[in-house]
Amino acid sequence: MNHEIKRLCQKADQFNRLRIQSAQVLMNEEEINVFQTFPLLFHFNHPTLPGYIDGDVPTGIHLYEITDKHRDILANFLEVELPVKTSNINDLIGLYAMGSTSSVGQSSESDFDIWICYPHQLEPERIKLLNEKAWNITHWANNFNVELNFFLIPDNKFRVDNDANMTYDACGSSQHMLLLDEFYRTALHIAGKRILWRQIPFEHEQNYDQYVKSLYESGELNPQDWLDLGGFHRIPAEEYFGATLWQLYKGIDNPYKAVLKTILMEAYSWEYPNTELIAMSYKKTFQEQTYYDENLDPYCLMLNKVTSYLMSINDSKRLEVVRACFYLKTEENLSKKEIHDNNAWRRSIVSKFVKQWGWNDQEIAYLDNRKNWKVSEVSKAKDVLLETLMGSYRKLLSFARDNNISESISAEDLGILSRKLYAAHETLPGKVDLINPNISPDLFEPDLSFIQVPENRTNPAGWYLYNCPIENNALMQTPKLMHAKYISKLISWCHMNGLYDEETRLHLYNQGSDLVEQKLNQFIQDLHSIFPIYVPKASNQALSRPCEIKHLTIFLNVEKDPTRHWQDTQESVLNQIDDVFSCGEHKECLIGSIDLIYRNSWNEVRSLHFDNEFAVVDALTTILGKMHQEARPPEQIDIFCYSRYFTQQISQAFYKKLNEYIQLRLDSIAQRSVQTLWTRGRKFAFYFERTGVTLQHLESTVDIYSHISNKKLSTSAINLKNTHFTETAEIIESHISDGLIQFFFENYHGGFNVYIANADNEIETFHHFSGSKDDLVQNVNRFYASNNPSNDLDEQINFNLPQFYDIGALEDGKLFLSPYKSNGKNSF
Repeated sequence: MNHEIKRLCQKADQFNRLRIQSAQVLMNEEEINVFQTFPLLFHFNHPTLPGYIDGDVPTGIHLYEITDKHRDILANFLEVELPVKTSNINDLIGLYAMGSTSSVGQSSESDFDIWICYPHQLEPERIKLLNEKAWNITHWANNFNVELNFFLIPDNKFRVDNDANMTYDACGSSQHMLLLDEFYRTALHIAGKRILWRQIPFEHEQNYDQYVKSLYESGELNPQDWLDLGGFHRIPAEEYFGATLWQLYKGIDNPYKAVLKTILMEAYSWEYPNTELIAMSYKKTFQEQTYYDENLDPYCLMLNKVTSYLMSINDSKRLEVVRACFYLKTEENLSKKEIHDNNAWRRSIVSKFVKQWGWNDQEIAYLDNRKNWKVSEVSKAKDVLLETLMGSYRKLLSFARDNNISESISAEDLGILSRKLYAAHETLPGKVDLINPNISPDLFEPDLSFIQVPENRTNPAGWYLYNCPIENNALMQTPKLMHAKYISKLISWCHMNGLYDEETRLHLYNQGSDLVEQKLNQFIQDLHSIFPIYVPKASNQALSRPCEIKHLTIFLNVEKDPTRHWQDTQESVLNQIDDVFSCGEHKECLIGSIDLIYRNSWNEVRSLHFDNEFAVVDALTTILGKMHQEARPPEQIDIFCYSRYFTQQISQAFYKKLNEYIQLRLDSIAQRSVQTLWTRGRKFAFYFERTGVTLQHLESTVDIYSHISNKKLSTSAINLKNTHFTETAEIIESHISDGLIQFFFENYHGGFNVYIANADNEIETFHHFSGSKDDLVQNVNRFYASNNPSNDLDEQINFNLPQFYDIGALEDGKLFLSPYKSNGKNSF
C-alpha cells in the first residue's frame, strides 16, 4: 500500500474508533444494543435473526470479521446463537452511518441514517429483496424505540445521472452531489470496506479518478479493499434550489437542523462559482491534523461555514438564530450539571462557542428550558425559524434566476415537495396551523378560556382564546393566544396543537351565541375522541393529485341552536317533527349553525363555519365544491348535534342528505342531475355536473326546467374541435379542482394539445403546441414559484405550484391520467 495512504488509513481507523465511542456515550441501552446488532443482521440471513428474508437476499459484508463480542451480543440481546454463514461470498461493500451520529449535533432526538453500499452489478431482484430486509430491520428497531433508516447506495451512484425516487427520508432528485458532500464529511464506518476518498491526497482532487486509477494499476492499492464513490468533478451549483426545498421540507419536523443546512446552501451559492464544499475543508484538515477536535466535527464545520457567510453579509439577526439552533441541537444544557463525564469534549466545544458569542447566564437558561416552553414561546420560536428558512429560500431562488442555473430536481419531485411545503406552511382562511414542529414536547394548558366579543365593540367581533381562568385577575395582563370569528377554529387549533387534554379546564364567557359551558366541553371531547392529531404523512401519490377530503367531522348547532329557546313547547308537538330543514308552520330550519373540521389527503386540517339563515345550503355546497368527480369519498364522516331537542333526527337528516349528494357528485354516470332542497320555506336546486355543483334559488318550478334547458344547450368548457380523443373533455372536467392550477397534456402522434384549468375551474386550450413539454413545465414552475405583481422576492412565497398531467390511452381506447414525468432537468 502507498505509504501516505497507509498513514492516513491508520489515522482514519483511529478517529473512527473515537467517534463510535463518542456516539455510544449518548445512546441509551437499547440504542447501543440495536447499533451493535444490526450489522450482524445484514452479514447473516437466518430464520433465527430479525429481518430474515426467504430467498436469494444479498448477505455478507466485505472484510467484516466475527468476534467473541458479536457472539455475546447475539446471546445477550437476541438470545440466539451465532449462525453459520453458508457462503463465502460477501455481497455487500459496507455499512456507513451518516448525518449527526458521533458529531456535536447528535442528540436524544437523532435517528440513525445508514447507507448500505453494494456493487452496482447486483441483480435488480436481489436488490429488491435487500430493500425488503432493510425495512424488516427498521421495523424491528422500532420495537425498541430506535429510528434506524437504511438507504441502498450502489457504488456507481455518483458517477451516473440521478434517477432516485423521493420518499419521506430519501431526497430523490432534489440533491445528488451535495448528498455526497454530506456523506464524505459525516460518514462513520460501521462495517465493511474503508472509504477511499479521505485517503487520496487533497492536491489530487482535480484529477481524482486518474490518480486512483494509477494507484490501482501500479498495485499500490487493491480496488477490492475500498469503497470508492468518486471525487467532486464539478461544483453542484444546480442542486442548490432542490436541496433547499428538501431542507425546508425536513424543517417541518426538524427546524433547528434545517436552518443550519438551508443557510449552508445559501453560503455555497454566495461563493459561486468558486464554492468550497465543507467536505473539502474536512479532507484537508483530516490529512494535515494529527488529533481529532472540533475542526473535524461536521456540525462545527457547518456552523463555521455559515457563520463566516452571515458575518460577511452583516446579517447579525440570522446569525443569532443559527447560533441558537446549533446550541439547541447539541442539547448540552450548559446551565445544568454535566451528565456524561466521558463526553466532556462535547461540552467543552459548546462552552467555547458560547463564550465566543458572549451569551449571558440568562440567555443560556432560557434555551435550556426549551422542553418546558409553552404556546407563547413556541409560537414565537416557530415564527423566527420559519422566517429564517424562507429568507434563505428567497435568496436561493434569486440566485438561481440571476445566474440562469439549471436545476437538477425533476418536475415531479418539485411539485411534490412544493405541495408538502404548501400544506405545512401556507396560511389560509380556515386552515388550522400547527405551531410546534418538535420545538417543545408538551403544550398542555391546565386552563383555557373562550371569550366572545359581539359586534360594535372596541375589539373586533369574534372569539378570543386565553390560557388562564376567566376569574383570574391576571386575565387583563395575559395576552390572547388567538382570535377567530368562530369558536370551532379555536377548538380545533387547541386540539391539533396539544393544548387540550382530558384534564384541561374550559371556561366560557358568551355574549351572543347559544353556546354553554357544558356544550363547549362536549364539543371538544367529541373532537378529541375521533379526530387524531398524528396520522401517517401524505404519500407522494396523494400529493400528485388534487387534494380530497379524507376525514370529515360535522358539528351541528354549536353556536346557534333554534330549538334551545323552545321552553314552552309541548312534548306532543315536539314529537310531530316532519322535516328538520323546513319545520312547522313557520318553515323553520332546525339547524342554526354548522361547523366543519376536516383533514384532506395533503394532511391539511381545516375548519369552516356557517350560521346564516341558509347555513345548510352553504355547507352542502362548500363540501361538494371540495370534491372533484374522480375523487374518492371521505374515508370517515362523523356527525354530532348539540340541539336541546331532536338531536338524533337532525343528525340523521343532515347525514342522509349529505351522503346522497356526495354520491351524486362522485358518480360519473349521474351527470347533469338536479336535486331540490326546501329550507326555511325556500327552494334551492343543486345541479350536479362534471365540473362541479352549482346552486340556484328557485322562485318557481319553471326555473328548474329553464336552468336545465340552458345547461343542455351550453357546450363543454373545452373546445372539442381540435381534440384527438373524444373523451378528453370528460376526463379533464372530472379531475379539475377548486384552488388548483392544472395543466393537461393531450398527446398525439406528432405533437400535443395543452389544456389549462385555473383555480376557478375555467379552462383555456392551446392546440398543436410546438416545443418541448419539459421546457414548458420548467418555465411555468419558474413563473409560479416567484410570481407576484411587483416581482419582489421579499413578497409572499408561492408553494402552490401547478399540477401537470399526461392524458394517455389504453389498448381499448379508454383514457387515463397520470402525473407528468419529465425527461430532463428543470431550469429556473
